[in-house]
Amino acid sequence: MVTKPAPAALGRRDLSTAPLLVAARGGRPSRVPVWFMRQAGRSLPEYRALRADTGMLQACMTPDLTCEITLQPVRRHGVDAAILFSDIVVPLYAAGVGVDIVPGTGPVVAKPVRTAADVAALPDLDAEQVAPVTDAIALLLRELGATPLIGFAGAPFTLASYMIEGGPSRNHERTKALMRAAPEVWHGLMDKLVGITTSFLQAQVQAGVDAVQLFDSWAGALSVRDYRQYVLPYSSRVLGALADAGVPRIHFGVGTGELLGSMAEAGADVIGVDWRIPLDDAARRAGGTRPVQGNLDPAVLFADPASLEAEVLRILDEGRRTPGHVFNLGHGVLPDTDPDVLTRLVELVHSQNP
Repeated sequence: MVTKPAPAALGRRDLSTAPLLVAARGGRPSRVPVWFMRQAGRSLPEYRALRADTGMLQACMTPDLTCEITLQPVRRHGVDAAILFSDIVVPLYAAGVGVDIVPGTGPVVAKPVRTAADVAALPDLDAEQVAPVTDAIALLLRELGATPLIGFAGAPFTLASYMIEGGPSRNHERTKALMRAAPEVWHGLMDKLVGITTSFLQAQVQAGVDAVQLFDSWAGALSVRDYRQYVLPYSSRVLGALADAGVPRIHFGVGTGELLGSMAEAGADVIGVDWRIPLDDAARRAGGTRPVQGNLDPAVLFADPASLEAEVLRILDEGRRTPGHVFNLGHGVLPDTDPDVLTRLVELVHSQNP
């Protein structure tokens, strides 16, 4: 277990009334909080200029660059939270796993993990290996003031999929085959990834983040039965390790409408929801007691203003019928999104009654 230092020990303001944290804990915030997954990134011209000559992983491991990129959408959009600029493969890279982020492709693993020997060769993650990340958090805490900072990590299943497939996969066929054909390899790999993911999140919490999000981006590729047998125990261990950390834990996946009840069992405080089902229905599927986060379709940001406003108001109305609502997209900001649309969306959400 990890215990988060008190705000005073970190030299930070008391964020007990910050709308994001109030909503995430099931309270009634002064306004509906809003932030966007991938809010820092390719949709912002200032980001593209800053990253012009810097690789993704290099940027994630350069504290002042990470700090500046994380702050850009907070300055531009007035969102209610910053999310640490990073990538789900950063802890693997920091630990010494051969992984790179290839433009136009995504994470690519140099040597896929498919045997017991491959698993045995994987390193653990030590806190000092992510010092650039925690140094960036220290810089951010001095800049963010009353805006909470969200840390994050990729969930064991999603990391395992990249490691087994060797990169992004449409069908996850090698991953699903290995689960069944070599269960001892699967469980060994997931054990290893629980340790790496937990260490990465604990380092962020100790450094001072105010909330964490566990991304299980590709869990929606699984049946409920497979999720419960092969994934749920490991996500539960990661989230359980942060149970006493004093920060809200958000759990999100894409295409997980049928998994929401099981994902809630993993122990998160807030359930992230993609755009495929109504938000109030998602809250019921997740047990009816947890706040939810979501769930505007990122593609709707390309629609005309009236259509976008109608969708936002519909989601806000559904959110009022849940135990708590953090407005977000149902997945990340698409690269060609007009940043001015995001700014206007934040203003619209903030103008409505919570």
